Amino acid sequence: MDALSRRDDVLEWVMAESVPVRCPACRREHLYAAPTYPCVCGAPVTPPLDRLAEPAPVSRRTWDEHWVTVRCESCDREDQWPAPELGCSCGTALRIPVRGVRRPQRAQLAPGAVGEANHDTDEDTGAGAAPDTRPHPAIPDTRPQPSDVTSPEPRPAFQPVTIRTARDAVTAAALYLRWLGYRDIRRADQRPPSGIGLAARGILAQVDPTVRPASLRDVECLWLTAMSESAGCVYFSLSGFADDARARADSLGVPLFVLDLTGTPQPVNSPADELMADGA
Repeated sequence: MDALSRRDDVLEWVMAESVPVRCPACRREHLYAAPTYPCVCGAPVTPPLDRLAEPAPVSRRTWDEHWVTVRCESCDREDQWPAPELGCSCGTALRIPVRGVRRPQRAQLAPGAVGEANHDTDEDTGAGAAPDTRPHPAIPDTRPQPSDVTSPEPRPAFQPVTIRTARDAVTAAALYLRWLGYRDIRRADQRPPSGIGLAARGILAQVDPTVRPASLRDVECLWLTAMSESAGCVYFSLSGFADDARARADSLGVPLFVLDLTGTPQPVNSPADELMADGA
């Protein structure tokens, strides 16, 4: 299948999920299509919209309500994606209902827990899968020898999400962290001085979608917070970094990435180059 045919298939899929949405505040009608996200297998994943349920105004935002767990129809994998929302011209933010998905419960995701959804559970929790408790070989002679170990398969090409809003920037950074190999990506427990904090096992990320370059203080605060949690850190900025911030990041070993509008993080220092090459 060529790229043009694949694009047409994706567009047809998205348009098929378009639903009419009426704002309960001003009664204005909109035609809404759910955003499509790239699964790690390369297939597009779109939250299935519930045509029978009414949209709900967003009066306050919580982490649990901001994400939904959606299953990829191609590889049967479940991942967490932003819950569909629509901004009405009257100023009301509307959360669009989805069907057949589970909401991840942040309270049930302990730091360091595996973030893959458990296909066998009947509870609507979105909690991580149980750890593998099967016994592993303990006899030295049965363990793989260095000559028997094969090289890991290369990662697939990163599939970016076009950045139009601050939420898109956070989504792009979360997708990139997942592409690097990090799992259980969630909102960081400690809110950074600016931007949005994301966390996964062994990593703390800061996403700055503002129009000013990240400052020296921003980089130092991220590094200090990561040190207090015995984790690594990475900084994503939409507007780049001040010169002194880049210099301090180099001395501290903090990877810096600039988010271009295509949603592809671009490394701007050596630690970022190493992270992009080695992954999690």
